[in-house]
Amino acid sequence: MEGAGSIVERPLIVALDFEGKEKVQTFLSSFQEPLFVKVGMELYFKEGPSIIYFLKEKGHRIFLDLKLHDIPNTVRQAMKNLARLGVDIVNVHAAGGMKMMEAALEGLEQGTPLGQNRPKIIAVTQLTSTSESVLKEEILIETSLMETVLHYAKLAQKSGLDGVVCSTHEVERIREVCGESFLTITPGIRLANDHHNDQVRVATPRLAREKGSTGIVVGRSITKAKDPYEAYMIVKKDWECGEDG
Repeated sequence: MEGAGSIVERPLIVALDFEGKEKVQTFLSSFQEPLFVKVGMELYFKEGPSIIYFLKEKGHRIFLDLKLHDIPNTVRQAMKNLARLGVDIVNVHAAGGMKMMEAALEGLEQGTPLGQNRPKIIAVTQLTSTSESVLKEEILIETSLMETVLHYAKLAQKSGLDGVVCSTHEVERIREVCGESFLTITPGIRLANDHHNDQVRVATPRLAREKGSTGIVVGRSITKAKDPYEAYMIVKKDWECGEDG
């Protein structure tokens, strides 16, 4: 989209779900090259903007995963502040509606410093921990999970956003209705023998590639491994398997 910065082609994004900077430093010491990383609420609320500056100084690209969901004006003002951090991707909850998503985009554009590309902005459709039964019995949404995700994706696109966060299992349908250039970033990625933990709609990196995910977010399969670098390379190979056929 015009005005938006580009992201790495088919990024493998590593979720830095750690409680503080010290553990992040220990983890990153296993890697010689810059990564594309995700900073979520746990880390950002502990360290604040300083963790973003630290990661940028080391050359890492950043998906700031704060999932904003509030009244439009609040989200607009928050995004103006986040835009100044110079991250690559930010997100909101699509459930906040079109006015909120449009306000988020406005805030990003207003807050992006002159001469810099604004961050990509994507919308969370449904968390990968949400099952069909949770959707109906707890959130009280009667339409199917797939229908809900597709509806949110279309709303995000109408609002001018660059893409969505979704599970791998919805990617093909989203691409059908929103087009090839609409980003689909998929968390809930596990290697075949890994535990699902609190995720429900999971997939392997290879399946995500086959389904057409723009990028994947991988956390515990790498960060909890005995050898994080080795695990990263296994995930990377599985994710990039489609490139050479």
